[in-house]
This record gives sequence, structure tokens and C-alpha cells, in this order.
Amino acid sequence: MTIRSVLVANRGEIAVRIIRAAKALGLRTVQVHSQADAGSLAVQLADEAIDIGPPAAKKSYLNVEAVIAAAKAAKVDAVHPGYGFLSENADFAEAVVAVGMKFVGPDAAAIRLLGDKVAARQVAARAGVPTVPGSDGRVSDLAEAAAIVSRIGFPVMIKAAAGGGGRGIRIAHSLEEFERHFPQASAEAAAAFGDGGLYIEKVIEKARHIEVQILGDGTNFVHCYERECSLQRRRQKVWEEAPAVGLPADVRKRLCDSAVALARSVGYSGAGTVEYLYDDASRDFYFIEVNTRIQVEHPVTEMITGLDLVQEMLRIAGGQPLSVRQEDIAIAGHAIECRINAEDPYKGFMPGPGTVETLAVPEGEGIRFDTMLFAGYTVPPFYDSLLGKLIVHGPDRAACLARLRTALAGLKIIGIPTTVPLHEALAADVDVAAGRFHTRFLENWLETKFAASPSGAREVA
Repeated sequence: MTIRSVLVANRGEIAVRIIRAAKALGLRTVQVHSQADAGSLAVQLADEAIDIGPPAAKKSYLNVEAVIAAAKAAKVDAVHPGYGFLSENADFAEAVVAVGMKFVGPDAAAIRLLGDKVAARQVAARAGVPTVPGSDGRVSDLAEAAAIVSRIGFPVMIKAAAGGGGRGIRIAHSLEEFERHFPQASAEAAAAFGDGGLYIEKVIEKARHIEVQILGDGTNFVHCYERECSLQRRRQKVWEEAPAVGLPADVRKRLCDSAVALARSVGYSGAGTVEYLYDDASRDFYFIEVNTRIQVEHPVTEMITGLDLVQEMLRIAGGQPLSVRQEDIAIAGHAIECRINAEDPYKGFMPGPGTVETLAVPEGEGIRFDTMLFAGYTVPPFYDSLLGKLIVHGPDRAACLARLRTALAGLKIIGIPTTVPLHEALAADVDVAAGRFHTRFLENWLETKFAASPSGAREVA
């Protein structure tokens, strides 16, 4: 390893996760934090902590100059960006390298290329990866876009060329809707990402969202199989599984091989995720995008493969080759992850920051809880509401679901509303148990099934 210390340029549960992985490798850890996070678990666990500014993310976690200054002051060898914030910011990656440090992730050129969804589609097509029918690149104006949709037919999705998180996206079922949504999507994309560029994709009805975890060291490339991420609310993932439910073996091989081909085509280095839409009826899959960072849902892949993806990222950044070959990676059992947010699912998922009065975490074989919580911790109102992830593993999916129901019953977070009741209801649902879901399933389920659930199930003091 050419690195001996790492600065964590993030917060919350992923910061805790990175610190623990780095310490397991014997690395010194430095945690940057906003003034709102001075008492966080990540700050307590790190060897050193540095205040980088006020609570507002743009003045702290998104402040490139402040983060770089902290890294220089701490004299670290590397910077791990986690997910979100600056993790897919090519300028930040360049700034880290410019001061003589390693950026834990792909180089700026790969981030820039794959971070533009239009350019990434073109890279995928050249690598032989199927793409969703749509525009060949960015559309310059409404007239050009309308000509494309007349060719591919409705419904279509208008998507931001930059960014992610479901912003800058509109679905149109008619030309009238399309003409109304097009400028709205452009304005939202410009406000969110500083780039109003758009492209068009055909909507795949009842598609499933499946993604492949990749690892590369610039020379060697492997996949760590796929994850199922179809249970989404407002295009935000809620529940993830590995491997994908009921995916035929031949489709799995084609899907995973295509992700490795794409990684090889750009000389990828670090951990990344290639996302696809999958059509159960036709057994066809289509490339969506590449996330050039560690994903929130990476633990389910770790549970079925036995790999530590964050440690692998750190080793690669430290100049080491991949520690595994493709033939060394196999699927063992099934894993499910539930995202636990500080939101009240009975009140429209209203955020509920506040103080955690009591925390009881389930323990046992095949149960893992990645979190930044502790009793007495006050969840600040300034950031994403993710509190942690409850991950369970079992010999098969049925056993995994049974273990999940037990683990959810044992997870007690008293003092703030959480999405635990949502996951308890999903874990008990017959369609979820049968794998009968797609990317639009959860929205309808919330309206028709969960709305009738008793609010008394909430763990709120």
C-alpha cells in the first residue's frame, strides 16, 4: 500500500463505514465535518476531525477548497468521497490529485465521461451494451426532441444529461405532455446540476431496475454480480437485494459480462455500478447509466460475495492490483437491504429530524446494521434523511425474508419517526415475497395497501 492515511470527505453512515474499513487496513483516518456534525459518530471514530464550515452543505461538504485545505492540513495520502456530495465531481478528483494525493475512485477523465449520461450511453453502445431506444445524444431543442418521440413512440422519459437522484426527469404519454414537460425538465436540471442538457429515452413498461457491481484496477476488471433495485419511491431506491430475483442464469451472464466490457473499454479503476432496465417478458436488458462511486446498497453485494468493497477501493487507490479474479467471486445465498430514513411513512414521508432517545439494534447470524446512530444523537435537519441500512443474509430468499422480518421487529429507534414500519409491511407482502414487482410497483402499493396500515405501528416517542 502506498497510502497510510485517508481523509473521509463525507458524513453519516457512509463516513462511519469508510472509517471502519480504513482502520481494518491499518490506515490513519481523518474526518471532515460541518459544525452541525461536530458530535457525529464518524467524528468520534476518526483519529482526527477537522471542521470545514457551517451546516449548509454548499459551505462545507460541497466546498472543494475547504475539503482540500483540510486534507493538506492533515497531510493525508488519500481522499475517499463516499457517495453523494463530491463523489462524482471530476473537478474535485482533479483537485485532490493536483495536491499530490490519491482520489479513492476512478480518475477525473472517467468520472467526466461516464457522469454525462449521454456520453455514457455512447460508451456503452461502443462496448456492445444494449441501450434504451431514444436520442443518440443531447437534444438541442423541442423540435428535435419531438421528431425523436414521433419515431420511438410514447410513453417517453425526458432525462437530465448530468446529475442523478431522479431530478430533471419527466415522463410524457402524449405530445401535449411532452411539450409541457420538456422545458420543466431542462429548468430543473439546470438548477440542480448547472446543466440543462436533456436526452430522450423510451419508457420500458413494468421494467425492473438491475445493476451490476464492478471493480477495476485499470488493468484487471471483474463483476461482483448484480443487485435488484426495483422497489423505488419517486425514483429513489427504498429496498435492494442481491442477487436479482428470478434472473435466468444466461441473462445474468450476459448482463454481468456487458458491465465488465464497459469497464474495460474505459480502463476503469475503483468500484462502480452499471445500471440497467430489465424486461421480464422479453428477457432483454438496457443500459441506463454508470455510477462512478460506491453505492448506498453495496452491502448486499458484500454479503453474498464475502468481499469488502470499501477496503478493495482503498487497496486499489494504494496501488495494489485487484485482490480477486473473476473465478474467485461466487454468489452465496441471498441478501436484502432496507434503507432506514428519518421520515414518517404515514405522513407522506415527511422528514423527522430530532433526538434518538433509545436505540436497540438486532444481532445475530446474517444481520448487519450500517448506521451513524447512537442513543442521544440528534439527527440534524440539513442533510439527506438516511439513518442507516438494515442488511440481512440467508441461504436463500425465503430464509432471508424470514430473517428480515425478525431483524425489523428487533430494530427500535425511539424518539424520531422512521421508515421501519414501511419495511415491515413490505417484508410481509405476498407480491414482494413472490418477486412480483417492478420500478412502478411501490408507488401503487403505497396508495392501495400501505395507506390503510395502522399508524400505531410507528416507533415514535
